[in-house]
Amino acid sequence: MNDPNTSPSLASDSDDEPFRVEYAARVHRLPPYLFGRINSMLYQKRRDGHDVIDLGMGNPSDPPEKIIMDKMSEATYDERNHGYSKSNGLLNLRRELTSKYFRKYGVRLDPDTEAIVCLGSKEGFSHMCLALMGPGDTAMIPAPYFPVHMYGVILAAGNVVALEVADSEKFLSNIAYTCQHFYPRPKLLIINYPHNPSAVTVEQDFLTEIVKLAKRYGFMVISDFAYSDVAFDGYTPPSFLASPGAIDVGVEFTTMSKGYNMAGWRVGFCAGNADMIRGLATIKGYYDYGMFQAVQIAAIVALRDTEAAVERQSEIYRGRRNILVEGLRRIGWDITPPRAGMFVWAKVPDRWLQRMNTLDFAMMLLEHGDVAVSPGTGFGPAGEGYLRMALVENESRLRQSVRQIGRCLERLEQDYAAPPKAMETS
Repeated sequence: MNDPNTSPSLASDSDDEPFRVEYAARVHRLPPYLFGRINSMLYQKRRDGHDVIDLGMGNPSDPPEKIIMDKMSEATYDERNHGYSKSNGLLNLRRELTSKYFRKYGVRLDPDTEAIVCLGSKEGFSHMCLALMGPGDTAMIPAPYFPVHMYGVILAAGNVVALEVADSEKFLSNIAYTCQHFYPRPKLLIINYPHNPSAVTVEQDFLTEIVKLAKRYGFMVISDFAYSDVAFDGYTPPSFLASPGAIDVGVEFTTMSKGYNMAGWRVGFCAGNADMIRGLATIKGYYDYGMFQAVQIAAIVALRDTEAAVERQSEIYRGRRNILVEGLRRIGWDITPPRAGMFVWAKVPDRWLQRMNTLDFAMMLLEHGDVAVSPGTGFGPAGEGYLRMALVENESRLRQSVRQIGRCLERLEQDYAAPPKAMETS
């Protein structure tokens, strides 16, 4: 008979074992974060008082125009702006986006069905992948790749085929070859011009060929047009949607992070095919309640009234590009100046590639030169041998970064050239 003073116990020996959290399989498909080592050292060096020049992340350092910030401040005092917002964005903001497409690219879009506001283009892209991709589906992506182009598909349970973008004609032929030899055929093509990280650019004819291939082989297209507002030397990046028939097969993501200096505001857009937009809207309806309306109202003012400021910002990036490219050339680097975007894709000198991989080279610049850069391997195997350098510091700091890189490599060259020290004997 049980002792009435003793409560029955449901515990077992297994209760002594530590509780385990099991991640979903999709998380296990993600690789270790390759920039983790660099970020950890950057953080530690700054804690130790080092003035590290950070060219690693494309995080704009200039502020938005005053008129944008003033409108944001004003809108926060309107009590009507503090409730939930529609997940597809304010109609007037979508109208400003479609007006910009018509003004700049001659593309007519319906703001009701062919445009949607996103919490940054990265959020929109990831949720579009959830709307389009599933187990067994394959996407073709550019290589080297911006990480979300690869892992947005993987998190949506899709598969990826990476095609190198350095040679545009070869890229087109590889799309056709992949479609002809894969079964089932790829469902989606992701393009990104101006390209991050490599800064490859294309003309409108190239995008027209993409549309033809999409219709021939039956795949959808997502154009990541994040750097549409940052271009130099008379070059205007072409919109995918400006190619005949593009709206039949795809969408395009844009953002206010770069040209408008509103990265932290998280204002992005998707425009194009109405069915694809509707799929994204369905996913977003379950995931978010839309963007803070005060931000959207400020974004309307930005699109409507600050076009000249966006052009001036491109000139700022052009000046920074020239400083960095010319400086690296002076110390012996072979650099191709980009026509657009906010990065220089720099080939590591061969004498160093013979000694170490690109990640180790980037770590060396940070440890001994106090300059942080992104190793190309962080963008997949096709990035090996290159560094991505962001044009986010002012011209003076960029000049200083080149001096520090030059001094760092000069000292290390001397160390490599010095004969090994003789072992002491007792």
